[in-house]
Amino acid sequence: MESHNILLHGLARPRANYPHARRVGNFIFVSGLSSRQPDDSIAGITRTPDGRIIRDIARQTEAVIENLRLVLQAAGADLAQVVDVTVFLVDMADYAAFNAVYDRYFTAETGPTRTTVAVRELPHPDLLIEIKAVASVPAP
Repeated sequence: MESHNILLHGLARPRANYPHARRVGNFIFVSGLSSRQPDDSIAGITRTPDGRIIRDIARQTEAVIENLRLVLQAAGADLAQVVDVTVFLVDMADYAAFNAVYDRYFTAETGPTRTTVAVRELPHPDLLIEIKAVASVPAP
């Protein structure tokens, strides 16, 4: 079965030795993605003049899903081909705001299966969410 890794140069580089995704036959396995941007900044973060940090789960969710879209497009797919996602939230109090954004991209009728879990932390203290996904596409 044909297999190859996908590492995008226009996306934040993974923080360890793994690809953004791996295509194996008809499946694309996408590594956990965050709202990190190519310059290593984090979407959905505002630093106020007095030093406070405001973290916006809605903006981070949107950025994560858009990063997912970029990875899938590089693999020859799009969000419509996603069959399963796992969502990692640092705070379940963000669940409703996360869902409001998620529901703009996916529907119960045509969208992927989903598991959402709370985690104690993610690799950077400003990250509120990470999503990993599996997509199914015709063989290349």
